[in-house]
Amino acid sequence: MECKYLYQVLPFLNEIDKKKRERFEEYFYSAPVWLMDSFQIVELDAGVVFVKENTPVDTIYIIGRGMIKATDYRIYGITYDFMRFEGVYAMGGMEVIMDLDRYCTTLETVTPCTIVKIAKEKYARWLNSDIRALKLEAKIMGHYLFEQGKNSRAFLFLQGADRLAFYLVETYTKYAKNGILYVDSTRQELSESSGLCVKTINRAVKKFEENGWIMRKGSKFYIDSEQYQKMNAVVSELIER
Repeated sequence: MECKYLYQVLPFLNEIDKKKRERFEEYFYSAPVWLMDSFQIVELDAGVVFVKENTPVDTIYIIGRGMIKATDYRIYGITYDFMRFEGVYAMGGMEVIMDLDRYCTTLETVTPCTIVKIAKEKYARWLNSDIRALKLEAKIMGHYLFEQGKNSRAFLFLQGADRLAFYLVETYTKYAKNGILYVDSTRQELSESSGLCVKTINRAVKKFEENGWIMRKGSKFYIDSEQYQKMNAVVSELIER
């Protein structure tokens, strides 16, 4: 695959950071021209649900810019945002590999996003004819499932402020920039991401501020590297018990 052609069909690659560009290059390294010619680029505002759980799988979505979240509504009707994505993930790829006809989760944009759309039939044809691409997608899917299992086990035993601390430590590891994580989520959004009620979130945030683990900035807060180290030490001790 000629990288130049990938940049022609996905011009936004010239505007994103080097690390993510390299991930796109790796993912589509062996992609045939007929697949790249089928790419569609869409721009979505924040708060747009573009995949609904249990609807037929017809499109694969890959995040070019921005962040999305996966939400589960199945348990007692409680909203639980169990994963956020901003890397190069083929949303719908797992369903293709597992021969599932319907999407397993609901996907919504957290920020404005640039998304690459690929028809399911073309994506499946590529994976079925390219062992390198199939192995890479299976590797990415396996890593995602492993991380999900690890987080689910931790959430099973951690309660209240400890669970929120674990969530913030994981979020810092993934999304901190220049040593600082700015938490712009509302209390309701933190509730949906951690599975805790809003009252518990408020108590935990107050406790973290008193402990010096976070710094308030209006209604939001941020965590620097020193605060992260303190929080991570406590979380690590809880998990290793």
